[in-house]
Amino acid sequence: MQMRLVNGLILIVMTVGMAVRMEAQVVPPAAIAPEPSAQQVAWQQMETYAFVHFGPNTFLDQEWGYGDADPQAFNPTRLDCEQWARTVKAAGMQGIILTAKHHDGFCLWPSRYTDYNISRTPYKGGRGDIVGELAAACRKHGLKMGLYLSPWDRHQVTYGTAWYVDYYYKQLKELLTHYGPLFEIWLDGANGGDGWYGGAREKRTIDRRTYYNWPRAHEMVARLQPNAVIFSDGGPGCRWVGNEDGYADATNWSLLRIGEVYPGYEHYQELTSGHADGDTWVAAECDVSIRPGWFYHEREDTLVKSVDQLVDLYYHSVGHNGTMLLNFPVDREGLIHPIDSTRAVAMHQRIQAELSHNLLTSASIKASNIRDKQQFAVQHLTDGVPDTYWATADGVTQATVEFRFKSAQRINRLMLQEYIPLGQRVRAFSVEYYDKGRWHPIDPGEATTTIGYKRLLRFGTITASRLRIRFTNSRGPLCMSEIGAYLAK
Repeated sequence: MQMRLVNGLILIVMTVGMAVRMEAQVVPPAAIAPEPSAQQVAWQQMETYAFVHFGPNTFLDQEWGYGDADPQAFNPTRLDCEQWARTVKAAGMQGIILTAKHHDGFCLWPSRYTDYNISRTPYKGGRGDIVGELAAACRKHGLKMGLYLSPWDRHQVTYGTAWYVDYYYKQLKELLTHYGPLFEIWLDGANGGDGWYGGAREKRTIDRRTYYNWPRAHEMVARLQPNAVIFSDGGPGCRWVGNEDGYADATNWSLLRIGEVYPGYEHYQELTSGHADGDTWVAAECDVSIRPGWFYHEREDTLVKSVDQLVDLYYHSVGHNGTMLLNFPVDREGLIHPIDSTRAVAMHQRIQAELSHNLLTSASIKASNIRDKQQFAVQHLTDGVPDTYWATADGVTQATVEFRFKSAQRINRLMLQEYIPLGQRVRAFSVEYYDKGRWHPIDPGEATTTIGYKRLLRFGTITASRLRIRFTNSRGPLCMSEIGAYLAK
């Protein structure tokens, strides 16, 4: 009897304890639509990845092939996809997107649906498959792979007809099913125009909104490559940033009014900053070539972007809530040129050096509002863990976070990250530092509006005993994942 009584008391105590702990669990902030999918979050966390343009254009010194090139012209003598992969890896990039078919219609894999492909070239006696070789190299070196399949085809005589659309989807299915997991499918906005079209040298015009039946592509990718995001002017996975110069606006929303935007969108300038009232999460991808051209031209060996230019592009792409897609025009031997690889690796090393040591990790932190001191503590802002975050209470859309240093610190870089799985929130913020008894504003020379996945600010070196960020306008309770301050030497 006594034993049953003791056991009963223990059970009551345990039950009460569990109830107290359950009551102590604070509800996280509600997501603010639109929010990203898990695939879109993983894609943006890649930050930088490579583009590779390679094909008959490389050998004919062209940018846009007309569709009439003789496949015999394509003859790389030292092609090495592992060299591409090693270069990209050394440059700190996470993946490679290959132009499997550009506008000229030539296929870098032995497609069963056309003879205008790699099997008709001298490369490996017609037994090559560059898509397959790159897939193997990416697997070996721990890189993700994506593919570009141009909707426009200046070679196919049937372009502009319903038959071509079926042809296109047969090729898309080949790429989606034969080469392993893909992280991105790239759909270009250049659709329709003059071409060879099987010998019919003429201009063909299509309805960019309806001709390709894009919902069919979206369904096919979702079914066969569920972890891949789809790139186009209007996504739906990620969007073109509206220029080929590699930068996003300082104000950059990951949101888009997706029903209005389509591949070949006429008001593409809007894509550089997104839509503040967008109904769908479609973050920006900033594509840019390391050279003036997308395909290799020997005359451009002296025109490769400098390390300073490349670092600047990183700050204006990844640092403006986008991703950086850097193109390498593979040369006629089939290799990334040593000038290009040297600059890309040096860019990565510079960025690492500038953003390697977060001075805030040793600072004390306080916030004007905290949703919960355990689950959503301000300490999460400097723990380096992307899945933790500081949050404010419901209804609190303005707040200040202050960092106090043990001794004065010199600072010229700042990094801020929102917890984007719950949506993009911040509309405006400002930064100040404390020195000689008063607060001073920091002017980074650009608007301090949106943050999103990542915002990087550069400014003249200041000496601060304290640093504070004022969040002055938000779409809902603040959800900040990381804040960092750095001294770039």
